[in-house]
Amino acid sequence: MPARLQPKPALPDAPCLPAPVGGLFASGVHYYPVRVYFEDTDAGGVVYHANYLRYMERARSDMLRLAGIDQRGNLEGGEGVYAVADLSIAYRRPGRLDDDLVVKSTVQSIGAATCTIHQSVLRGEDMLTEGTVTVAFITPQGRPRRQPRHWIEIFTRLSQGEDLRI
Repeated sequence: MPARLQPKPALPDAPCLPAPVGGLFASGVHYYPVRVYFEDTDAGGVVYHANYLRYMERARSDMLRLAGIDQRGNLEGGEGVYAVADLSIAYRRPGRLDDDLVVKSTVQSIGAATCTIHQSVLRGEDMLTEGTVTVAFITPQGRPRRQPRHWIEIFTRLSQGEDLRI
């Protein structure tokens, strides 16, 4: 496990806490748990529409982290970073205060510089929201660039339903 993911005390006299939950892979699909808090809702206790995008972004970030893709290392090393190139989202049912949700993420396609991921936000078996996002790997100057070969291999394995044990 990378050093930054190791549990460590928040304060010198605080107990050692586990690392945050990053979800898990099953048959190449990433599942990420989310709880709806008061701050996520409008005055009626319904999830504000933009928060579904936040849930999906967190799920994608943790999916990549669990798959062994070091976005931070590539960013700090000047290699590049992913940027959202295309996004579509459909709202089906409302999420509500205190709901336990799951974001399900599946790699749909991989290009030289892009990856397309389909995501669903579920409450039990009820689909609340679904979307598809295409991310493009870009240089620090904002130009498209081929994503690292190792990352393409990881996305290919996931798209084929392989479980990753990084």
